[in-house]
Amino acid sequence: MSERFETKTVHISHAPLAEEASKVTPIYQTSVFAFPGLEEVEQYYEGKRNYLYTRNGNPNQAELAAAVASLEEAEDGVSAASGMAAIMAGLLAVLSPGDHILAADQLYGGTYSLLAKELARFQIELDLIDLQRATSLAEFVRPTTKLLYLETITNPLLSVPDLPHWIREAKAHGLVTMIDNTFATPYLVRPIRYGADLVVHSATKYIGGHSDVTAGVLVGRADLIRRAREVIVNYGASLSPFEAWLAARGLKTLALRMERQCDNARKVAEFLRSHPAVAQTYYPTEEETAFFHCRKQGAMVSFRLRDESSVYAFYRALRWIKLAPSLAGVETSVSHPLTTSHRSLSEEQRQASGITLGLVRLSVGIEAYADIIGELAAALSPAGA
Repeated sequence: MSERFETKTVHISHAPLAEEASKVTPIYQTSVFAFPGLEEVEQYYEGKRNYLYTRNGNPNQAELAAAVASLEEAEDGVSAASGMAAIMAGLLAVLSPGDHILAADQLYGGTYSLLAKELARFQIELDLIDLQRATSLAEFVRPTTKLLYLETITNPLLSVPDLPHWIREAKAHGLVTMIDNTFATPYLVRPIRYGADLVVHSATKYIGGHSDVTAGVLVGRADLIRRAREVIVNYGASLSPFEAWLAARGLKTLALRMERQCDNARKVAEFLRSHPAVAQTYYPTEEETAFFHCRKQGAMVSFRLRDESSVYAFYRALRWIKLAPSLAGVETSVSHPLTTSHRSLSEEQRQASGITLGLVRLSVGIEAYADIIGELAAALSPAGA
């Protein structure tokens, strides 16, 4: 090595620790990987080496994808820069121009925008189905229908479609099933067990769990994941190594967090159902979630204020519960679907879906449940009690 200062400053710090066994996966914060020679580069393209360029793949991305795939009992998985990027990759792994997609009518607003607006540019048509009223897909399926998309627990009204039934219906018509399992997580239900082809997560939420990462993960059939990985690479939607590392670290405490958050949410829902300022509380029942693998109903609670105009006073009255347009951190937070997650819907769509001014979505954290209830009680007092 040269002793010249300019050269030493570039090269002195880099010493790969090939012989050291780190207890946890290091952060491979590199945009590109080095090769001893051209023969090894060729080995990468022959599938004999794993990494070339972080957009194409990185150990941290792979660790997160493999971990979620294992928990979901899926054949393979791939990580992406966000939940929406993972959804896009899953859809484009299945759909082509001229195809038709069926989706539940209760969806996250960003997902609806992707399905209704962006896919339309690919000449892919969409029909929405009320899965709480319909019993069959027969009347909705066309010769061009390729995929059924739904959420295990819907955002923001927290209804729970009969997942085993709708997967069976989709298979009877030769459709691929893609399930957004963000709200339930594999702690509560694993759709692959019921025959789902693809399962997607906004890992920004419960997978990461600490509101400090933006990431997505798609898992499922190996052939579909192979194509989805190509989409992510080609569209530049790869997850950064540091974000992947953070999400994989957060995932380790998923079971502990979900157990506490679900228990807290059930108690908070019971409190809200009896509060005079609350007109309606949305929280899954034991009957709706009978097919869940874990006998809990989730960590999200939504409710509608009796006096909807008091919603401004309610949010202002909160002290330590934060108003934030996301969910699933260890801290309890609230959001306002009408003006954030579902603002892209038309007024007619929002009214039809029950997304009104007084609807509050509550993400229940790991705090002492009595403190959460006390904070809500204080904020609800000026809001109409």
